[in-house]
Amino acid sequence: MKDVTGQKVLRDSRVTLAHGGGGKAMRDLIESVFTDVFEPDGMEDQARLTAEALAVPGARLAMTTDSFVVTPVEFPGGDIGKLAVCGTVNDLAVGGATPLYLSAAFIIEEGTEIALLRRIVATMRDEADKAGVRIVTGDTKVVGRGSADQVFITTTGVGVIAPGVELKAGNVRPGDVAIVNGVLGDHGACILAARGDMALSSDLVSDCAGLGHLMAAVQAACPNVRAARDCTRGGLASALNEIAEAAGVAVEIEEDALPLRAEVKGTCEILGLDPLYLANEGRLVLFVPEDEAEAALAAMRSVPEGEGATVIGRAKPAPAGQVTMRTLFGGARIVDMLVGEQLPRIC
Repeated sequence: MKDVTGQKVLRDSRVTLAHGGGGKAMRDLIESVFTDVFEPDGMEDQARLTAEALAVPGARLAMTTDSFVVTPVEFPGGDIGKLAVCGTVNDLAVGGATPLYLSAAFIIEEGTEIALLRRIVATMRDEADKAGVRIVTGDTKVVGRGSADQVFITTTGVGVIAPGVELKAGNVRPGDVAIVNGVLGDHGACILAARGDMALSSDLVSDCAGLGHLMAAVQAACPNVRAARDCTRGGLASALNEIAEAAGVAVEIEEDALPLRAEVKGTCEILGLDPLYLANEGRLVLFVPEDEAEAALAAMRSVPEGEGATVIGRAKPAPAGQVTMRTLFGGARIVDMLVGEQLPRIC
């Protein structure tokens, strides 16, 4: 049965186990909720991809995959669908790739509202359009009550790296400048407040955003950009430690240069958290040679996702693999990798 717009109508308001059984109910769910929105080319068991960029001699495919679990699945500034698209796009973009295609697999808990799925899928389509990527294939599975938290999403992204582009952590050299594209920790603090289990009141909105256009602008302006990392789980601290270890350099950041909202600082002080380890979903740190730092800042600030770009530190020769922070009091402290679990179910 279809409505006046031609969209297949589901009689159920919630997902049932029948929607995962491989029959008519499953096909109705897929067509009504997913394919009518994503509009893949046909209903084959695979997507067939073409890209003019691959025809350029020396171009390479880039591929990444990630799973997304967050509580709550909807939060100020986004939902799990936005996380899935932006997170996968960003994993491609920080490696210098132009994101092109995504797949999306859904694990749906029995009893989940169909209306919630529709909102999540609509968000995914909007974010994919913003990023210039297409969601071309996917999968759905339904599990019993209590076996999932409404919905989990796994996405795989495919992009193309242009000839001569070689962004990787091992490229960072002493003297290179570290830049972030905006305020840090908003996503982690926002999710913590949205859970409602700590009686926190906050106007914070997640920083979740796709960074493909920002990275394209930086690459166009800075031919020698070294490396970039999105500061997701483990936050800025973990991203910097990964880079320092891979490059065999030290990284020193300045506490007074870190862009942090007062609300994030306050939340961390109340709960005994360190904002350097809070997850971000629209923030990255990149390293460029010192003589390209101003060009990188201008390029980042030319797009909405980089309006708050600022220099936070630089790479140094030694001690190799160590990250330190110059504090407001003139001292220094080691910023290590996140140990244990600071905030569960964040992305």
